[in-house]
Amino acid sequence: MFDLVIKNARLVLAGDILEAEIAIADGKIVRIAKDIVTEHIIDAHGLLVLPGMVDVHVHFRDPGLTHKEDWYTGSSAAVAGGVTSVVDHPNTIPPTTSVEYFKVKLREAESKSIIDFGINAGVVQAAELEGLWASGITAFGEIYMADSTGGLSVDDDTLWKSLQIITRLGGIACIHAEDEQIIRERIEKLGDKTDPSAHSSSRPNGCEVAAMAKAIRLAQDTGVKLHICHLSTREGLSLIGAGITSEVTPHHLFLSQKDWDRLGTFGKMNPPLRSELDRESLWAGLYKIDIIASDHAPHTTEEKKQDIWRTPAGVPGVETSLPLMLSAVKKGIISIQRVIELMATNPARIFCLREKGEIAVGKDADIVLVDLNDVKLIKARNLHSKSGWTPFEGMDGVFPKMTFVRGELMYNGEIVGEKGYGRFISGRGVNTPIYI
Repeated sequence: MFDLVIKNARLVLAGDILEAEIAIADGKIVRIAKDIVTEHIIDAHGLLVLPGMVDVHVHFRDPGLTHKEDWYTGSSAAVAGGVTSVVDHPNTIPPTTSVEYFKVKLREAESKSIIDFGINAGVVQAAELEGLWASGITAFGEIYMADSTGGLSVDDDTLWKSLQIITRLGGIACIHAEDEQIIRERIEKLGDKTDPSAHSSSRPNGCEVAAMAKAIRLAQDTGVKLHICHLSTREGLSLIGAGITSEVTPHHLFLSQKDWDRLGTFGKMNPPLRSELDRESLWAGLYKIDIIASDHAPHTTEEKKQDIWRTPAGVPGVETSLPLMLSAVKKGIISIQRVIELMATNPARIFCLREKGEIAVGKDADIVLVDLNDVKLIKARNLHSKSGWTPFEGMDGVFPKMTFVRGELMYNGEIVGEKGYGRFISGRGVNTPIYI
């Protein structure tokens, strides 16, 4: 009757921790009860059972940049960190800006990923958006309002036209909110400064705020569903209102400008490291932020050793996001229920990944077993990203004991998942008529 039953589990359900068993059949959760009888059992030994995390902002670099990461190494890092579904963003080579290029990425992902995945479309050619939506992309973006590593920034006219099309399609516009003019002016004033902290100075808080204000005005004019990627400032937080969703990254929650001395050029990211006040404000604002997403953006150590203006922006993080947040749970900083909402339930709901994000009958059996008392130091040598380093070296983390994707064990202290097991999660456009 059942393919598998997880026994002696402690489930986080509706804010309570309950002892129960989970029955799985055909990759789905089919029963949650006590004393379920079956021959195929996993004994959880009282471990905490969480839904698989849904990371809606990763850059797995495949195709075209596989010296940094690929779909197998990226998905392996994800599953070892309790992430069972991801949404990959478009700045690969070729970029996901046309149906043809979307199919190239889809083939790579289907052949390598060990977890389920969606794919976002880039917004540089308005004429391609309808075809991409009908192909099954999850959302549109990152839409870069300023230049960043990987290109794909858009001018005001393209942005306006694209948002109108996205509105008509019923899609979500994921905005990378930085103002190009402010960046150029600040870099010019910085002159020959090469201290790593100059990167934060080149993209001040006002850079994010100005771009967010513009994006919000455009959303009001077009009616588009607006999602702000990697919110990083206290002023930006104050702009978040009804009808706008937002995400924050672990690197903006756990790192700040105080870390420039430790990280050097390895701390370069867009948006940049912010002040301690900004970091603390983001923690305090988690009640109004919808999602925690990693913005996993790996580069090799050699690439990150260049000076601050040449080194690419981005840090790896898909494997450490949940462990960092669980360490915060252990310290009493945040509740386990809120972590589940921010990292599983909300991203699945907002991005219409309907079978994901919950321990519930009928949902995919994406399950993570953890022991909150097993706190370990994060060490790059133990991680699975091809990049080989982490900005969180030496920080506390609570890593999964086991991770299941659709009922199949993918991780139990080592990667045991089969390459290519992951499935593409089609977006709503596949089954939605396009009205002209």
